[in-house]
Amino acid sequence: MKRGDLLLIGLVVIIALAFIIPRWFDRDASEKNHNELRTAKITVDGKLFKEVTLTQEEQTIEVENEHGLNILKVHDYGIEMIDADCPDKVCLSFGFVDRTGGTIICLPHKLMVEIEGPSEEDGIDATVK
Repeated sequence: MKRGDLLLIGLVVIIALAFIIPRWFDRDASEKNHNELRTAKITVDGKLFKEVTLTQEEQTIEVENEHGLNILKVHDYGIEMIDADCPDKVCLSFGFVDRTGGTIICLPHKLMVEIEGPSEEDGIDATVK
């Protein structure tokens, strides 16, 4: 390897680091903002049942009404449906939801869980004309 080859390799490494390092710092800041001030609004039949702050600590919420029983679990700054007595159990397939705008819906029980909080602006998702 000649001196010019080493200079070229060094230049490529420096340029690559210039793009990678700012993303690391930006990711740390966005993770802190990602976990702040988010809540889950639980509505039953269109009426607010409960509003829960999403925390890292584990908590269980039972939603029982004339339509049936749903059990929600809050943990790791998100929420998930862990049990429901509806016949199809489609609501269990939504899994763990932790992003703003994410939803869990149980149609037989007329239950909806929606995550609200600061918007997560990662750029334009889609453009329609």
